[in-house]
Amino acid sequence: MEIDMLDTTPESVKTALDVERSLEAILMIADEPQTLISLATALSVPVAAVRQSIERLVADFDGQGIGAGGGIRRGFELREVGGGWRMYVRGEYDDVVRDFVLTQNPTRLSQAALETLAVIAYKQPISRGAIASIRAVNVDSVVRTLLGRGLISEAFTESETGAIHYATTDLTLAQLGINSIDELPAISPLLSDGSEGFADVL
Repeated sequence: MEIDMLDTTPESVKTALDVERSLEAILMIADEPQTLISLATALSVPVAAVRQSIERLVADFDGQGIGAGGGIRRGFELREVGGGWRMYVRGEYDDVVRDFVLTQNPTRLSQAALETLAVIAYKQPISRGAIASIRAVNVDSVVRTLLGRGLISEAFTESETGAIHYATTDLTLAQLGINSIDELPAISPLLSDGSEGFADVL
């Protein structure tokens, strides 16, 4: 049943708010931009209803909510990127978030994070799906950790698939003590030449 955002009956307003809150929940944890179609499918509602709800959320987060005074402009925004929608920290708060992550959460990287960072360093720019394929495990949380630590960044988004490709940052170079990714040691000498088979290489 299509949601009419102009219908002010209690039932229709509640339904519209349910769609908006559901979209908030999904977009809060999404690692990749979500298309209107994928969101509509997830919520089993018409694409038009999702589009209207997205427009309302964008306005709400920008402090342009209902009422003469509007609302409060949030520290995050809902942005359309690569044909989909995703939550982002507002640009003016990037430094605050970076400082917080680096100073308040200085714990060592896990083995999984180090392995993922190595894959990105040698194969960049690389998508999350390609990283997962190489490591043969889900890398969603690890990629979020590396992004949060400022060790990788979003290089670009494929227009056709919406897949984000990641690359290392200057902070990674500084931590490794090198000036360029070109200075990374060649990986081929570390790999087996196959003379004894590959039964144990997995």
